[in-house]
Amino acid sequence: MKRILFVNACVRKQSRTRRLAEYLLARLDGTVEEVNVAELMLPAADEDFLLRRDALAAQGSFDSPCFALARQFAAADTVVVAAPYWDLSFPAVLKQYFEQVNATGVTFSYSPEGMPVSRCRAGTLYYVTTAGGPICSDSFGYGYIRALAEGFYQIPEVHLIKAEGLDIVGADVEALLRSAEAEIDRLPAV
Repeated sequence: MKRILFVNACVRKQSRTRRLAEYLLARLDGTVEEVNVAELMLPAADEDFLLRRDALAAQGSFDSPCFALARQFAAADTVVVAAPYWDLSFPAVLKQYFEQVNATGVTFSYSPEGMPVSRCRAGTLYYVTTAGGPICSDSFGYGYIRALAEGFYQIPEVHLIKAEGLDIVGADVEALLRSAEAEIDRLPAV
């Protein structure tokens, strides 16, 4: 059975982003493990944290709790990231999460030439987002996640699922969400 990691960065109870993510998850084949990043007590990636993590990595102590989120991410066959579009990006806690996940020796390593080499199993990553207004550019928010997925984790398939303009006066919110759900229905089966 495939392992699906659901990285939930939806902080609102009535999240439209979560609705789309759940629609997607219901169509994927595998066991879903959810990480609600808003509920995590993530340490700041300050100098002390980095020194401790680097020392553990140098010792090969990748079984340390410090690397738990990175190990979980690396073991997933499919990753679904759900994050609303906020302030031209996503909630800050998602960046903190990826600061924990992006761990040399767990999710990637470097080749002798200095290029990232993936240690992740995932073949597909889905990024699900919604926005009250227009999304200025797909490079904001999604672009960061896509760069990590393709550059560090070498996940071959990265998909963006979005619904935007949901809070514009006169918008047919249900029609916009159903359109995004139809887009999900057209995605290749995983």
